[in-house]
Amino acid sequence: MLKKVQKGFTLIELMIVVAIVGILAAVAIPAYQDYLNRSKVSEVAAVVGACKTGVQEFAAARNALPSSANAAGCSTNATKYVASLAVNAGGIIQATIRQVEATVDTKLLSMTPLGAITVGGTGTAATAGQTIVGWHCGTDAATTSWKYFPANCRNAIAP
Repeated sequence: MLKKVQKGFTLIELMIVVAIVGILAAVAIPAYQDYLNRSKVSEVAAVVGACKTGVQEFAAARNALPSSANAAGCSTNATKYVASLAVNAGGIIQATIRQVEATVDTKLLSMTPLGAITVGGTGTAATAGQTIVGWHCGTDAATTSWKYFPANCRNAIAP
């Protein structure tokens, strides 16, 4: 008699594979969502970064800090993830975030020019006539949402 050789997988083997794929998907999907949200907030940081150059040029040329985005030469056009961009008195750049994630939508990403940096790495806001030596990046989002922000922006907005 000839023996029949069975080919294929058993039901148990298939169920194990499906369970492993399910576990991997359960871990990967939330991690991917966080990655997407971080990339969206990084885009907001890039818009603010482009405006930093205008503020620095204004400060160098006029020995004063700009009080508006137009004075600094920054674009105020809304983008997909930036609802608005403003430059406040003291050259503080603030972008309002939108279409990222519920906990960060309508929150600010703020860059404050620093006139001096202390030993601990913190600084004091620049004033008219001071050279900008650094920037403080911060947000008014809850600390639980800081995971979406670039590492140097995981701070509260400078007072």
